[in-house]
Order: sequence, then C-alpha cells, then structure tokens
Amino acid sequence: MTSTSTTRAVLFVDLSGSTRLYETLGDERALAVVDGLLSVLARVCADCGGRVIKNTGDGAMCVFETADAALRASRLMQEKTEEQREPGQPGLGIHIGCHFGPVLEKGGDLYGDAVNLAARVAGVAKVGQIITTADTVGMLSAALAVRARQLHRVPVKGKQKAVAIFEFLWEEDTEELTALGTRTDHSRVARLVLRYEGREWRFEGPGELSIGRDGGCDIVVGDRKASRQHARIERRRDKFVLADHSSNGTWVQVAGEAEEVVLRREELMLRANGVIGLGHSPSDGQDTPVEFTCT
Repeated sequence: MTSTSTTRAVLFVDLSGSTRLYETLGDERALAVVDGLLSVLARVCADCGGRVIKNTGDGAMCVFETADAALRASRLMQEKTEEQREPGQPGLGIHIGCHFGPVLEKGGDLYGDAVNLAARVAGVAKVGQIITTADTVGMLSAALAVRARQLHRVPVKGKQKAVAIFEFLWEEDTEELTALGTRTDHSRVARLVLRYEGREWRFEGPGELSIGRDGGCDIVVGDRKASRQHARIERRRDKFVLADHSSNGTWVQVAGEAEEVVLRREELMLRANGVIGLGHSPSDGQDTPVEFTCT
C-alpha cells in the first residue's frame, strides 16, 4: 500500500452536549439529531472543497488543500450548528481545531505531526470556538487572517517548546475584527465579582478562574459534593463563561428567574447576578453557594 506525502490543513470537529440530549430526548430522537448535524457538517466540508477522512465518535477529521478553505468551512460549521438550535431546547454545540502542515496519506487515512497537532488544538477549543496555530494563520489570506486572535501557548507531546495557538473569530463583523487586529479591548462592560464564605474575587482582566476542592484552585470550596477541579470561569472578550468539569454537575440560579440551569460538562455565559451550586442545587441549603455579579 503506497503512501503520499503532502501539505494540507487538517481539521477536527467535535460535538458537545450529546449526553444531555440523550437524557432529554431519548435515544432514538437524540441519535437522529446527532446524525443530522454530522451530515450537515460533512456537506459543509464538501462544499468548501474538503474531505471527511473519518468519523471520530461524535465528530470528524477533515482535510483541505488550503488554510483558507479549512477556516471558511470552520466558520460555516459553527453557523450551521447555531441554526439547528431551537430556543428553550437542549441542543448541540461544536468545537474545532485546525493545523496546516505536512501529512502522510495512506489507505485513506492521514498520519503525521500535523494530524497530532490539529487534534491537540481541537482538545483546547471550547464549545463555539475555532482554535488554530501560527502556521495556519501564516497561510491565511489577509481577509481571514484579521479574524485570528493569539491566545497563549500549549504544551504538545513530542515537542520541546509549547505551541502558540490562535482563536479564529467567526461571529464578529469586519470593522470589529479590524480593530481587534491592533488591540484587544478589555474595557467594555466586563467585570465579574465572585463571593464565597466572606471572601471576594474580582475578575476584570483576561484569563480564567478555577473552582473546586483542590487546594490549587483559585477559589477553594468546602462543598462535599464538589469535585476537586469542579469548574472554570473564562473571560472571552467582554463575556464570562462558566464551564463545568465535575462529576455531579453545576447548578446556576440567576436572580429573578424561576428555573435553574444545570450544567453537565457544558458551558453557560454568566449574566446579571445569582448563585452557583457545586454538585447540587443552591436552593437545597446543603452548603454555601458561590455568588456572582456581572457588571
């Protein structure tokens, strides 16, 4: 079996939220929704000149000849995923990772450093994000490169130095993105105050806060049902996103709203003010919840 060496853009797209979907809709309906979205993503890949190399559980590995084609497909995949969401109903989200580099194609599959790196950055991406690398950004046209915002560096197995990663912004319009190319504005309505057992944390700059029972967390809690690394709050431009990583889930009660939101390995944008229950509802009175205020 012969192999071919070439340079391509490798893209991994993974679905999030399927567990909750199966719990809410039942196996048959949930499977139909998952398969339907995977079919939509495959069509987007083909329409942008790419190929689906293989399915990877709730996701797929795709390949494109150019970085532009891969990032255009990524953006369209996010847009199509948003379109399938029904207001008030549980839905699926996707996160995408992409890297442009040399690959070895053999027997219909892809191998090599570019594949490993694309998978690594896909694992870094959060729901609704497209994460890529400096090598990919360097191959983009000017019209698309302006959408790339450098984040930080991540360690990659087999590499001595951490790799710089970029977020590809797919929602903003051109004027906003042009301004972002010169500076990141952290002054726009972006302040989060957290309170727990008499202590207060103010979150105003870029970065993230960790919450859990582990002593290494930024906010260490004594809640018996909380996980050691329970949740993370990340600033994304002028928004604060709570991501659950726990075994028992995270409950969010926004002040003035009747229903709580339960997160199970999912994300939620925090707004207004309220309380966060770690591993159980804050209304059951078992332990002290984390209070939050967004301004």
